[in-house]
Amino acid sequence: MATMTADFINDAALHHALEQNTNPDAKRIRDIIAKARSIQTLTLDETATLLNVTDPALWNEMSIAGGEIKKSVYDNRIVTFAPLYMSNKCVNNCSYCGFRTSNSATVRRQLTLEEIKNETAVLAGTIGHKRLVVVYGEHPDSNVSYIADTIKTIYDIKVQACKGIGRIRRVNVNAAPMSVDDLKILKETGLGTFQVFQETYHHETYKKVHTSGKKADYGWRLSAMHRAMEAGVDDVGLGVLFGLYDWRFEVLGLVAHARELERAFGIGPHTISFPRLEPAANTPFNENLKYKVSDEDFKKLITVIRLSVPYTGMIVTARENAAIRRDVIALGCTQTDASSRIGIGAYSDRYNEQEAKRQQFLLGDTRSLDELVRELSDRGYITSFCTAGYRCGRTGACIMDLLRTGAEGKFCKLNAVLTFREWLDDFASPETKAAGEVVLQKELNEIKVKLPKVYPTVKEYYDRICTGERDLYV
Repeated sequence: MATMTADFINDAALHHALEQNTNPDAKRIRDIIAKARSIQTLTLDETATLLNVTDPALWNEMSIAGGEIKKSVYDNRIVTFAPLYMSNKCVNNCSYCGFRTSNSATVRRQLTLEEIKNETAVLAGTIGHKRLVVVYGEHPDSNVSYIADTIKTIYDIKVQACKGIGRIRRVNVNAAPMSVDDLKILKETGLGTFQVFQETYHHETYKKVHTSGKKADYGWRLSAMHRAMEAGVDDVGLGVLFGLYDWRFEVLGLVAHARELERAFGIGPHTISFPRLEPAANTPFNENLKYKVSDEDFKKLITVIRLSVPYTGMIVTARENAAIRRDVIALGCTQTDASSRIGIGAYSDRYNEQEAKRQQFLLGDTRSLDELVRELSDRGYITSFCTAGYRCGRTGACIMDLLRTGAEGKFCKLNAVLTFREWLDDFASPETKAAGEVVLQKELNEIKVKLPKVYPTVKEYYDRICTGERDLYV
């Protein structure tokens, strides 16, 4: 039986940290940056100090440091994925959500296993995705059996794609909090990262916006990651829906949550996400937000998260427009989605316009994966489709140690090259393939110089992929 987890979020303490660490001097800030560079999680007071910086020059130093920390931990890789919404049936009444049970404007639907096969075939066989995050509303129809069946179905799909086979190699799950026993069932299906976003760590705000349904239980949601780790799920993902309360408080809540997981289990979150509230059908709550986060503050909160939890993966999604995503990737984000469609059944329906009545919210960037990969290549990033680390057991405490030392970035650079070569040959347009070739040659040259012992193996695998072999990894 799972142990009870105490409520470790103390609102007064978080506010106190913000109030007591104002007007920081430059030396204090640079000392904190130096600690972050050593890949140590910052304290709440250190994080609050960063949040209170007003000097633009110091913010610039922090932003530069965040990008450099990201590169030291993850190299210049950007991991891509797609969201796949399984159902918009929900028993909760969250004021900000288009899927809330009281929203009569939403057309309710849950995918059948056959429909999931069709969706996966498009994602894996036409677009070329290797990773998905599957999203479920909280509803009896989306029970653990349904979730387990959907994960198995996705992994079973193999689609002919140019020289090779398109298939999904990593399924992450964004779902309601579960019991330890249910999470053990999902782990057996090959569950990747398990995401549960607290939405807001501020107790009073949480109560106001979650008016009914299981989600109204703040403590059950807060302890979801503890139960996941007790169930043996190595990788967990935290997140906040920015715009519900003061963004500075929410950043402290995320850091407090990360530190609690480190205390209890020795490892922190595999990823942190930071979605902002977006318009949704028949959802007036989102129209005049008291705590709406500006673009400038959005960049600041991402900078502070990167410095405060320097080892974690950071996910910016297509909620944001192309310009914002471009900016924040440079600040230290490591993952993003593309070719995203969040209507139920939207990939196989192949509709071109967003339809608010079938979506949880409206997206800000609907560019294709091909377009995004080309842009990333032009900016010197390598798009990684690698999932080898998970299949080799580099998860949980193992990957955390590798991330803190920078070793994981080296492993993943090798496999990023191999999987990028594979994707370019199987899915890229001529223009994107040409841009990607430039990045690949740069990466191969760097491996040859910096990792000469493994270069011959990498080059052998690379050449074999060029002749049609697939799924080779170091």
